[in-house]
Amino acid sequence: MENSVEDQDPEIIKLFSQCLEAKEFSYSPYSHFRVGCALLAQNGSIFQGCNVENVSYGLSICAERTAIVKAVSSGCRKFKAIAVTTDLEDEFASPCGNCRQFMAEFGLDYEIYLVRKDLQFVKTTVSELLPKAFTPETLAMAKVQNQTAVTNSS
Repeated sequence: MENSVEDQDPEIIKLFSQCLEAKEFSYSPYSHFRVGCALLAQNGSIFQGCNVENVSYGLSICAERTAIVKAVSSGCRKFKAIAVTTDLEDEFASPCGNCRQFMAEFGLDYEIYLVRKDLQFVKTTVSELLPKAFTPETLAMAKVQNQTAVTNSS
C-alpha cells in the first residue's frame, strides 16, 4: 500500500532525503539502474549507500549492503529502518535476495521503506520481505541439535 510522507516522523523524512541523496552517487555505468539507500541505526546515526557496479558483474555491490557495511565498520549493528530508492517513477523497487539475506543478519523486525523520488513510499519489514529467513539463531539451533545428538549417542 502506497503512503505519503506528510504523516511521518521527522527522523524518517530525513532518512528519505538521505536515500535520495545517496542515489546521486551511484556508479552504474552498465545497468544504468541507480539505487540509493539510507540506514538508520538505533543510536540515530544514518549511513548512506549506493550501488557500485563493476565490469565483472559479480563484483558489484548493492546500495543496501554498502550502507550496512558502512554502519558495521563504524560500530553499529542495531538498526531502526532502511530506506531504498531508484529512478523508477511509477513502481517501487525492492531489495534483491542477496540484500534481504544480508539485512536479516542484523534483525528481522526493522522497517524497510521503498521510496520514490516523489516521496511516496511502501513500508515493510525484513521478515515480511524474507519469510523464514536463515538467521544466526537458525545456525545456533542447529549447533544445539547436533550437540544433543552427539550426547545422546554416547
